[in-house]
Amino acid sequence: MEIGIVGKPNVGKSTFFAAATLANAQIASYPFTTIEPNMGVAYVRAKCPHAELNVQCNPRNSLCVNGTRLVPVKMIDVAGLVPDAHRGKGLGNKFLDDLRQADCLIHIVDASGSTTCDGNLCNPGEHDPLEDVGFLEREIYYWLAGILMKDWERRARGIEISGGKLDDMLSEKLAGLGITQKHILAALHAAPVDASKPSKWKEEEFLAFSKILIKIAKPIIIAANKADIAPEEHLKKLLSLKEYIVVPTMADYELALRRAARAGIINYTPGSADFEILKPESLSEAQKKGLEKIREGLAKFGGTGVQKCIETAVFKLLDRIVVYPVEDESHFKDKEGRVLPDAFLMPRESTARDLAYRVHTDLGKNFIRAINARTKMVLGSDYVLKDGDIIKIVAKV
Repeated sequence: MEIGIVGKPNVGKSTFFAAATLANAQIASYPFTTIEPNMGVAYVRAKCPHAELNVQCNPRNSLCVNGTRLVPVKMIDVAGLVPDAHRGKGLGNKFLDDLRQADCLIHIVDASGSTTCDGNLCNPGEHDPLEDVGFLEREIYYWLAGILMKDWERRARGIEISGGKLDDMLSEKLAGLGITQKHILAALHAAPVDASKPSKWKEEEFLAFSKILIKIAKPIIIAANKADIAPEEHLKKLLSLKEYIVVPTMADYELALRRAARAGIINYTPGSADFEILKPESLSEAQKKGLEKIREGLAKFGGTGVQKCIETAVFKLLDRIVVYPVEDESHFKDKEGRVLPDAFLMPRESTARDLAYRVHTDLGKNFIRAINARTKMVLGSDYVLKDGDIIKIVAKV
């Protein structure tokens, strides 16, 4: 799974990314600090079954800390976007091309209104953050519409004459964008376009279809960043948006806390609403005041919002569940003896066969049955997985 971090320059994208992954992203107060995309790994939390089963887990593709399974999620922080990027302004479409395989996008918005449309600094409250939501939408829709319109008329006429399927043509055209045929069929059904006469589509049809397709294939969650210094009216406007999930965030606080925890100065669990100072004698008065200021922000918002935003994107926006495949259903082990080795994020409504394909293509192709490791019940290929399931796949050798 891949989550893209997007937004205009200087709103805290790279700070959010660095806080989420503890990667060394370049951070500065000027536009286009990020030129090449930064790649890293964040984690989402799930309850590890090992305590319930009275066994000691040996995670392979994830981590387990005090009974919490930390499941990795790939993060990508791309170049900032400015209005009219689809026409070549700023870094043009480069940032969008870097997001081709993203499953969803976290749009970092400066809720404080202290950055202009072009990403330059201004006084807090001077810029309306709702404008940033609107312009990013437009840029993404125009980007996708531009891809669709290339060589469209010839292809569309070809399927009209041959009786071919529009969704097949679109699947081929959008294959490199992580957009599936299922996404395309859903968008064709919902968009106000005439799928029987695609050669007649005009710009408004391409934009309408692109808007629906993006919402289905690459949904967006908004991180209302710099929430601690945001005017109350700005935060209220963002939180009242009906088409988006909006999470107030303080990425700079999260980054400071994670770095302090790594240095052994504090005890802090990402997503927590408080922290413990372990070495108060080693801190200067300025550092103590800084930590107390952070603590006030955590108390006000119930945390920095960074971990909450990522987990909301995975578990709510993308509607994923965590499933544990094993090879030995009696001892919950893999063939090398590791207990509960893997934790996979699967789309809700996934089946046992889907899990088999996720583990290995050959398991999916040669699927015979599955076994619920908790109950030892035999499951068919169409069994719908549940959150926290531990499943053995049986396949032909």
